Amino acid sequence: MPTVWGIHNDQPGLDLIGAGFISIGWEELGDLSARVVDRSGLKALISATYPDAKPGAVPVWAGVLTRFIAEMQIGDIVISPDKAARTLNFGTIAGPFEYNAASADLHPNRRAVSWLQTGVPRATFSPSALHEIGSALTLFRVKRHAAEFLAFLDGTPGPGPEADPDPEDEAEPTATRVDSYARDFVAAVLVAMDPYRFEAFVAALLRAIGYRAAATQASGDGGVDVIASRDPLGIEPPIIKVQCKRTTSVIGGPEVQKLIGALAGGGDELGVFVTLGNYSTDAVHLERTRQNLRLVTGAQLVDLVLEHYEALDPMWKRTIPLRRVYAVDRETPES
Repeated sequence: MPTVWGIHNDQPGLDLIGAGFISIGWEELGDLSARVVDRSGLKALISATYPDAKPGAVPVWAGVLTRFIAEMQIGDIVISPDKAARTLNFGTIAGPFEYNAASADLHPNRRAVSWLQTGVPRATFSPSALHEIGSALTLFRVKRHAAEFLAFLDGTPGPGPEADPDPEDEAEPTATRVDSYARDFVAAVLVAMDPYRFEAFVAALLRAIGYRAAATQASGDGGVDVIASRDPLGIEPPIIKVQCKRTTSVIGGPEVQKLIGALAGGGDELGVFVTLGNYSTDAVHLERTRQNLRLVTGAQLVDLVLEHYEALDPMWKRTIPLRRVYAVDRETPES
């Protein structure tokens, strides 16, 4: 079974997918490809370069760099979460460690990657698997749920057996990890709903936001699942027609075009497409060229649930039980 790695990248300006690479920081250390540096040597170099670093951070940073430079092998699988889109990208390591001098000020430490699948919704995987790849470390080996992720790449998705926790992998439940777990929980509950219940939930969420909204009849709805408006009678424009797709797959332009076709002309009706996944390039282009269309992704839907949770009907709060808590706002210091 190939080794599976997880890596977090905090530089949204880098085009990891388009340019085919993964990267880490620590720019101030210079070109590490030009020298042979073992873990003890890295600790000494880190301490000299970052004299203000906390003592506990030095061995952590040295461990991440050692894994990236020496332990990752060509052919290994890498999982790169996209925090903004709430998706996962899967690839294989395609080259050795290299220092990109042209990017000396921004993540110059890189490895080439051949991307296999990108934009995969997190809801595709079990909560415990998502928890493991939510590690506070920049780079880590995926151990307990490697079989689940590999099964997905093989086309046979399903939760794999959980091994006993590795003490070295246990991480403090920081604010970031708690937030990520809560979002994954909400997404998992929505995925588990049947289509009609999902439509009813979307209508309830719109009411929590401030609209008058109701799901349409289960049949003969013409592709429109929810009708919403601002006025109590639902007769003053604009009338909002919502199509709901309880799927984590990519919604294409033809499906979005069907919703557009259900809208009356003259700007009196607006269309909103809601899905638990994402949209294709042609679907996004339709949204950009039309003022009366909005596409809501799975990540955006979860954002709306958390933002308007307190205003949801009690029955939906019982379906998605959440409570505001304080969490430790401290992460393992890394570059």
